[in-house]
Amino acid sequence: MRLPSVALLVLTLAGSVRLWAADLPAAQDIAFAARCDGSMERYVLVLPSDFRPEKRHDLLVVLHGHGADRWQFVRDPRDECRAARDAAAAQGMILVSPDYRAKTSWMGPKAEADVLQILDEIKARYRIGKTILCGGSMGASAALTLAALHPRLVDGVVSMNGTANHLEYEGFQTAIGQSFGGTKAEIPEVYKNRSAEYWPERLTMPIAITTGGRDTVVPPDSVLRLAGVLQKLGRPVHVLHRPDQGHATNYADSKAAFDWVIERSRGTPSANATGLPRGGPKGG
Repeated sequence: MRLPSVALLVLTLAGSVRLWAADLPAAQDIAFAARCDGSMERYVLVLPSDFRPEKRHDLLVVLHGHGADRWQFVRDPRDECRAARDAAAAQGMILVSPDYRAKTSWMGPKAEADVLQILDEIKARYRIGKTILCGGSMGASAALTLAALHPRLVDGVVSMNGTANHLEYEGFQTAIGQSFGGTKAEIPEVYKNRSAEYWPERLTMPIAITTGGRDTVVPPDSVLRLAGVLQKLGRPVHVLHRPDQGHATNYADSKAAFDWVIERSRGTPSANATGLPRGGPKGG
């Protein structure tokens, strides 16, 4: 019997979803008591298929976007998330996806504290080589913020469609104000401290930035300016700007960004093995 085209499409999509889900590695949903306020928080841990406890594995920390949670980069089939999973799998990396005060964190002080605590826990449990941060939109902004606040903990950043200037950015101000502890008019120093554009001297690690010229959700201007300054400073920065694209990065560009950062991060001594004190300049 010949199936109608709509029914055939539904069956094809259903089969694709089953195959995609079957290919997912086992994910551990881990709860912990936050040091900063005692609340119960969570992150997802995905070990590589070739994991061996005696082996040193690089770490990929994936930071979800506004309105999502720790499962976005683990389950979502969108290009940015799929590219992150594929990069971790191909490179034998441990993947960690924090809630970081989902769903509207924007890397405020509590979200920052949670991620630092997670990093401590992961490094105490496993042999970690390089640490790469990545994210899209809010997660991209958060990755740049954390790298600027704690550069000694970060060996590379993949920022997809994020902002580097919270004093300039006008989107999601209610959520950002709640996360940061006030409005930019009330606590401008916190917004400045969490804006990577103001601290290019701290960003010595490889950074890949993807942007869309038609992105009105998180306009690309600040990260492009930051990239220009980093280039003038001779820092390793890779920009994939697509003038005709909006608030998304396609799979090819996402994969290229991950490949570039991972390759270059492995070409330099690990910041996590230098013996430098933990943390960077004090944030807000």
